[in-house]
Amino acid sequence: MNSIFDAPTTASLDDPFYYLTNFRFVLTWVGERHGDLLDDVERDFLAHFDALPRASQALLARMVMRKGELFRLGKLKYAEVGDSANALLPLIELGWVDGDPWLTIDELFHQLRLAELRQVLASEIHAAALATSSSKAVLQETLASRLTDFLPLQKWWPDAADRVVRLTVMDTCDRLRLMFFGNLRQDWAEFVLTELGLQRFETVPFTPQSRAFQSRHEVDTYLTLHRLRQRLDAGESPAELQGEMPPPSENRWLATRRARLLLQLGRDAERGGDTALALSLYGDSDSSEARIRQLRLLERLGEHQAAFELASQALEHDPSESEAQALARLLPRLRRRLALPAIPGDPEPAHERWERELPGPQSVERAVVEALGEPWAPVYYVENTLLTGLFGLLCWPAIFAPLPGAFFHPFHHGPADLYRDDFVARRRDIFDACLARLDDDSYREVIWATWREKFGLASPFVHWAVLDEALLELALSCIPPEHLRHCFERLLGDLKANRAGLPDLIQFIPEALPGEPRYRMIEVKGPGDRLQDNQRRWLTFFHRHDIPVAVCYVRWAASGECEQ
Repeated sequence: MNSIFDAPTTASLDDPFYYLTNFRFVLTWVGERHGDLLDDVERDFLAHFDALPRASQALLARMVMRKGELFRLGKLKYAEVGDSANALLPLIELGWVDGDPWLTIDELFHQLRLAELRQVLASEIHAAALATSSSKAVLQETLASRLTDFLPLQKWWPDAADRVVRLTVMDTCDRLRLMFFGNLRQDWAEFVLTELGLQRFETVPFTPQSRAFQSRHEVDTYLTLHRLRQRLDAGESPAELQGEMPPPSENRWLATRRARLLLQLGRDAERGGDTALALSLYGDSDSSEARIRQLRLLERLGEHQAAFELASQALEHDPSESEAQALARLLPRLRRRLALPAIPGDPEPAHERWERELPGPQSVERAVVEALGEPWAPVYYVENTLLTGLFGLLCWPAIFAPLPGAFFHPFHHGPADLYRDDFVARRRDIFDACLARLDDDSYREVIWATWREKFGLASPFVHWAVLDEALLELALSCIPPEHLRHCFERLLGDLKANRAGLPDLIQFIPEALPGEPRYRMIEVKGPGDRLQDNQRRWLTFFHRHDIPVAVCYVRWAASGECEQ
């Protein structure tokens, strides 16, 4: 096993070429660990880059790390690079930079300043009867439809004193970045933030075979899904994009991404009034959320029999808590509309209800903290951070277990497979060993040791700014281990869904009488606010396991004394 950092050394910000060191780090990492996924063009890129003069390497890295693909030469000024025009020459010779690209009118507007545009387009501005003082937005809105030429800058502006160049290898660099990070959400800023100490990551052992993608086809599928989502966000219709959707993947991670995109396409189609397309997209998604949306749409369209049959099938296939909750609401309505006999369901337990009239309006959580908090019974605003944080500290060895496909670069906030169906199953023995600490009373020592050793490291569950020493001390003193076990097991049942919906506040009562609870959780609802479904599920769970909880409904006092 190798350390996840056993690779070319990342850079110090004291080095003026720090970004180039980081760029080369990624290229070397991908070349060594993903070589079988590269085509000839990408292999040539790695080989030719390594042979470039350092100034040319640095300038290319600078361009890749900036936004867009078009750059004015006059703005490519970096002391460590020197003469950017000279540094560009090898890049132009390789075809990685177009030294005289053709520009659309929109690209021209993006590259030139307003004064320059007024000079370049003077005759067009006059012909359109526009004032010479018109803003850039007005000029572009008026002239874009008239000027449809696609020309080099020298044709648009023969007297231009500057050049515009176009980076042509951004797709290649994005693919390499994707293979390194396993996503396109993370970028080169990860290196800088880490060097500045603003981000710190767990060091996880791994094997060289541990990587995000196992075939080139998987990389292609990810990129296809990413670009389809970009086009949807840019306004293309779901009908146009549906035909380009890649087929289902055996890779469960990619299958989940595909399902999410189909869900979004379906939602957009439904909002656009194309209910037939929405139903088709929801059906193809085959996710619980898409299934519920499909059922609600069928119900709204009056297709009650079809909705009833689909809902009945879903109920038979071990639905998640959230899907089961939605089905429990849908099925009685559908049975009534189909004149079928009602089937009694389990009533939702009544939660302890408080009402408080407090001065406001203000943050309802802050108002309740101030109203209920006492020196002998402090109240903390914790929402979804305390129980999940305790879980993250106790189960740190399981969460950061070095399993194949979990960690494959130095900048993981958590395991890449965190929300995949088999995440817990792959680590069940390790989770069981962690939770066993709750039975032998060693959990406090373990949690404290992890808190001290790992403080500040990125974690998907531990929010260090909230989980300070005082809060941790009270929580471990007042919350019984059997309550923690119940909550942690529920989290493991559906980590993505169950990490949300927890009560806003917790009140500790360290000196409670024997037999009385030493803490209670409090969900806060302001005027007009209602319990959300995930909150209801947690409340039902707490009642089932006799975990103390209440819901505090706040109304604002008009004047005078407030009810306490």
